[in-house]
Amino acid sequence: MAATAWGAVAILLWSLLALLTVRTAPVPPLLLNALCFGIATVVGAIWGLATGTLADLRRVPLRVHAFGIAGLFGYHLLYFSALRLAPPAEAGLVAYLWPLLIVLFSGLLPGERLRAGHLIGAAMAFAGAALIVSGGLGEAEATNRPLGLLLAFGCALTWSVYSVGSRALGRWPTAAVTVYCGGSALLSLLAHLLFEDPAWPVGAAGWAALALLGLGPVGAAFFLWDHGMKRGDIQLLGTASYAAPILSTAALVAAGAAPATGRLVLAAALVACGAAVAALAGRRVSAPKAG
Repeated sequence: MAATAWGAVAILLWSLLALLTVRTAPVPPLLLNALCFGIATVVGAIWGLATGTLADLRRVPLRVHAFGIAGLFGYHLLYFSALRLAPPAEAGLVAYLWPLLIVLFSGLLPGERLRAGHLIGAAMAFAGAALIVSGGLGEAEATNRPLGLLLAFGCALTWSVYSVGSRALGRWPTAAVTVYCGGSALLSLLAHLLFEDPAWPVGAAGWAALALLGLGPVGAAFFLWDHGMKRGDIQLLGTASYAAPILSTAALVAAGAAPATGRLVLAAALVACGAAVAALAGRRVSAPKAG
């Protein structure tokens, strides 16, 4: 259960992603991605040196590093592109299919079993995520809605495959995420130089938000998530991930960046009930037989 708890901490950190991102304006997405992953790489290297796990990277196969870099970089590239092409509410809703896909894909792993309770809980949590995402992001002019929605689905598919695949590839050291972050930072920087004009955070508050973003939601969260995916209850974490859009909206409301609505309360109730149903299903799977 400790690994599952650490995975849940990653979800809590991701709840600050939207708020901190707003505070870093007007930094363009790919440059922001490069800066944040650069911070995460430094933090990961320091942590690896302090714990003596950095040397473990030598035994991690190149294919594992390539898979991790593709997952982190690919997810963010698809996500930013989708929100530029399609209405944010619709693209965001499709992108938030990834927790549901994690729950479903996890049933394909050796030793895992998908029960009706997991499906029911995932459906309830998805309904809550649909309420808050579709109601909270608003609409924007779409330049290419079909392509944008297709990229959003690719975003959900990428993160779910990355999350489940990180477990299927074996329990390689979590320190390998340092390489994933470094590779993602490099690819993001190259893409920024090709496609974006540079812009920097405004004032001390903007730079502080950038630092916190790199340390937390786009930093430590990936290390914690990797640990949870490999050693924790993957189905429960997949369903609990639906709390991310709810908690993210709550953070925006608390900061005065978004209004509080009844939709938020109903969505939170659906997410909480869905997680509870999935948790009960998980206990039934792992409970030993009497006698």
